Amino acid sequence: MAQENKKKRSTQSSRMVSSSRTVRAQSILQKEMVQVFLAELLSTYVMMVFGLGSVAHMVLGGNLGSYLGVNLGFGFGVTMGVHVAGKISGAHMNAAVTFTSCALGRMSWKKFPVYILGQFLGSFLAAVTIYCLFYTAIISFSGGHLTVTGPTATANIFATYLPDHMTLWRGFLDEVIVTGMLQLCLSAITDEENNPALKGTQALVIGILVVIIGSSLGMNSGYAINPSRDLPPRFFTFIAGWGAQVFRAKNWWWVPVVAPPLGAFLGGIIYLVFVSSTIPRKPQILGNPKEYEDHKIPKLPKTMPP
Repeated sequence: MAQENKKKRSTQSSRMVSSSRTVRAQSILQKEMVQVFLAELLSTYVMMVFGLGSVAHMVLGGNLGSYLGVNLGFGFGVTMGVHVAGKISGAHMNAAVTFTSCALGRMSWKKFPVYILGQFLGSFLAAVTIYCLFYTAIISFSGGHLTVTGPTATANIFATYLPDHMTLWRGFLDEVIVTGMLQLCLSAITDEENNPALKGTQALVIGILVVIIGSSLGMNSGYAINPSRDLPPRFFTFIAGWGAQVFRAKNWWWVPVVAPPLGAFLGGIIYLVFVSSTIPRKPQILGNPKEYEDHKIPKLPKTMPP
């Protein structure tokens, strides 16, 4: 009997501990900052797994991959990311978009580090995932030598690198303009006062936008257009065996970090000044409209009394 009582007490205590832990976990998950962090982490992870996976096919797979496949992978990866977290955090998945939202007053700066941390961690974990999935293909293609440049380079699976025909500052200008186009179109797609995407189609339209940008403007700099897309995977390659050359190659590494926020901010400003401010606004009626119907203003007489 004594042993049975001890067993009952131990099971009851373990249940109480597990239930208290569950309640504590639920209370943590209900905090807005935690929800935003997890939403950005998961949405960015989804986008980057599809995007980097498509690049791996192009670099390693020969006829199995193509540049069009990369554009489709990133574009519809963005679409899936928006479906994952659009209602929770807005699914920015892009530090440049988050920076612009804060700079234009659409979001508090207090949330900025939470968004960035979630995006960077999601992107880093996506790079780890792609490395593990394609490890044997990477080793086979490169002959066991992880290089950044040359015919068997594989670092470009994870981050962008300038081609030979581009200079550093031309690449900087390219990233500013292309990211500006991204933010300009995003503002139009989501502006309820203008001509937004139909309800329920925003995720698809944004994905198509990324495909269009990659297909038409992606050749010069690889259209990073997103610090969260480029820096965390680049850091992963640094620690995974590619070495410091991932930061030294044409000294390019800082451009996808600095240029996209600048371009996105300029794109947002251009939309606000030249488009949003010129949209006719509906006059707002204060109070209850019925009151104006019941108490109509009397017409003035044709001639004023003396």
